[in-house]
Amino acid sequence: MINNSLTRLDPFALIDDVFRSVRAPSMDAAQRQGGFVPAVDAHRDGEDLVLRADLPGVDPEKDVAVELTGRTLTVSGERRSETEAEGLREVRYGSFSRTVTLPGEVSSDAISASYESGVLTVRVTGVYATEQPRKITISSTEREKKIES
Repeated sequence: MINNSLTRLDPFALIDDVFRSVRAPSMDAAQRQGGFVPAVDAHRDGEDLVLRADLPGVDPEKDVAVELTGRTLTVSGERRSETEAEGLREVRYGSFSRTVTLPGEVSSDAISASYESGVLTVRVTGVYATEQPRKITISSTEREKKIES
């Protein structure tokens, strides 16, 4: 018997996978192969780091974890399918983990997370504070010689 079912190929999903694999080395190969990989934006806001992850359809209290280990901030979890029905499935499900290396160590008290309208926002307060330029006093031996004479 010949299988006449066609597999629908979405060229935009393929292009998206290519760009994500280039931009985000913190994703493992299994996630790039078809599991759920949330889109993540991370930017500097003054002395803070703000990370936003698109997590539509995910229960943040049951299915998401934000963890800090040294300078590594990890957002992980699972997007679960509500049905096991056959048919066209363009929505991706599965476990995910995204990791960001912070520029300096912070305490867990400096991290806050909120979830609204399918977007998880993680703020790391003051992580860039040590990157502010500091004035260094320059000593001059010539000035000291003039004072002595």
